[in-house]
Amino acid sequence: MSGNDIVVRFDRVSFEYGAKKPIVDGADFSVRRGSKVALMGQNGAGKTTIFQLITGDMRPESGAIHCVDGLTVAVSRQVILREQLSLSVREFFQACFAKKIYDIDPRIDEVLDVVHLEAPHDRSISSFSGGQQARLLLASALIQNPDLLLLDEPTNNLDASGIAHLTQFLIEYPKTCMVISHDADFLNAFTHGVLYLDVFTRKVEQYAGNYFDVVREISARVAKEERENARLLKTIQEKKDQSNKFAKKGGQMRLVATRMREKAAELEEEMVNVRREDKTIRPFMIPAQEGLGGELAHISSVSMMRRHKPAAREVNISLRKNEHLLLAGPNGIGKSTFLEALVSGTAPDVTVASGVKIGYYRQDFSTLNFEDTVIDSLRSVMDVKDDDQHLRSVAAGFLIAGELMGVKIGHLSEGQKGLVAFTRLVLEKPGLLILDEPTNHINFRHLPIIARALDGYQGAMILVSHVHEFVSIIRIDQILDMGKEE
Repeated sequence: MSGNDIVVRFDRVSFEYGAKKPIVDGADFSVRRGSKVALMGQNGAGKTTIFQLITGDMRPESGAIHCVDGLTVAVSRQVILREQLSLSVREFFQACFAKKIYDIDPRIDEVLDVVHLEAPHDRSISSFSGGQQARLLLASALIQNPDLLLLDEPTNNLDASGIAHLTQFLIEYPKTCMVISHDADFLNAFTHGVLYLDVFTRKVEQYAGNYFDVVREISARVAKEERENARLLKTIQEKKDQSNKFAKKGGQMRLVATRMREKAAELEEEMVNVRREDKTIRPFMIPAQEGLGGELAHISSVSMMRRHKPAAREVNISLRKNEHLLLAGPNGIGKSTFLEALVSGTAPDVTVASGVKIGYYRQDFSTLNFEDTVIDSLRSVMDVKDDDQHLRSVAAGFLIAGELMGVKIGHLSEGQKGLVAFTRLVLEKPGLLILDEPTNHINFRHLPIIARALDGYQGAMILVSHVHEFVSIIRIDQILDMGKEE
C-alpha cells in the first residue's frame, strides 16, 4: 500500500462478465481512511460490481486490488434478497455474521435505534414496507461495525425524514464510506470525493469535491476539448484542400501534396476523444387505453397501519380519465400494501371499472419474471397488432438495445430493470396507471423526462413517491395522505 491512510487501492483492474460484457478496464483509484466517497455512473455501468470486487465476491480478470491488512467491509445492498424475506428480524441480523452471536438482541436494538426503526425481533422481514426494509438493510451493515461501509442506493424507498436522518448519520460517521446513489443533493451533503465509472470507456475517473464540483470540472474539460478539436478540424481541412490543389499540378507539387496529407493524418491522431456524457432516455409518452370513459376507479376506504395496528379510514375518491392521485404518507403506513390489494382485486372498498387495464410499476420489480429475457418480457405485454420493430424502437428510447435484449431480467442492474418496467408500460397502454416509488434506482438524469411523461398521461393514475422535485413536475389532481389523522 502507498501510505497508511489508504484502505483500498485498485491497480489497473479489469473485469468482464464474459467476453462481450466488459465492466472496468484498467481501473486505477484509491480510497483514503475516513473519507466519504460517492461512486457514480449510468444505470448498468457496473457500480455494484465495483463493490463486489472490493468485498471479494468477484475476482478481477487482471490487475490487483489492495486492501489494508485486517480491513473489515460490510455492504448495505439495494434490496433484501428474496430468500431472506421469510426470515425473522433476529435471523436476518444473525445471518450478517459467520459465527453465532449470543448477545445479538441488544446489538439489534442499538442499530435499529440508529436507523429510527421499531421492529420486534420475531417479526418477518417480508412484513415490512419498502422504506422499512431500506432501514433494515442499512442496519444490517452497521451492526457489523466495519472499517469500510459500502452503501448501494441507500435512499431508495426512504421518506424525507429517513433521508434526512441518514444524511446526518453519514456526516457524523467516523469511518470510511463509499456510497452508490443517483441522488446528487444527498451525496453533496457528506461526500469528499467522487469516483465516476464511465460506461463508455470503462475507466474509473477520480475527482475531489462533491458531485456538483465534478460536473463543473467535467463540463469545463469537455468544452476545452471541443474547442481544441474544432481548431484541429479547421487546420485538417485546410491541409486536405491544399493537398488536393497541389496534387492536380503534378511534378514536384505531388510531393508537397503527399506531405500535406501526412500532416492532416497526424493532426487527426491528435484529436481528443471527448468524454461522452451519460445518455438520457428519449422523451416518451405512455399511451392510455382507448375507449374508456366515466369513472375508472373508486376508493371508499383505505387500510393502513397506525401505531403498529391495522386501521381503516373512510374516503370518497373517484378517478376518471386524465385524473392523477398522489398517495402520500410516511414509511410503514401501508401505501404499497394498499396498492397491491388494489391491483389484485382484494381491496374490499375499491372498485375498478370492468375492462380497465392496470399498468403496475412495483418498487421491487416483482411484476417482472426474472427468468424472462428482456425481449420476451416486453413481448408479453404488447398488443397483437404491434410488431417487433415497434417494440425495439420503444426499447431503444429507454437505452435498451442490442445484446441487452437477450439478457435475463434477473441479470440486469436495478436501474435497468426500472427502464424495462417503463418500456413495458409504454407497450402495455394501460387505462389505470399505478406507480409505487418509480424513481428508485433510476439515474437522476432520466427523472425529469419520466416526470413529464407521467404529467402528460391521459388515463387515471395513482402515484407514490417521496421525491418532491419529481412530484412537483407532475400534475396532481387529488392527494390522499394516509398519514393524516382524521
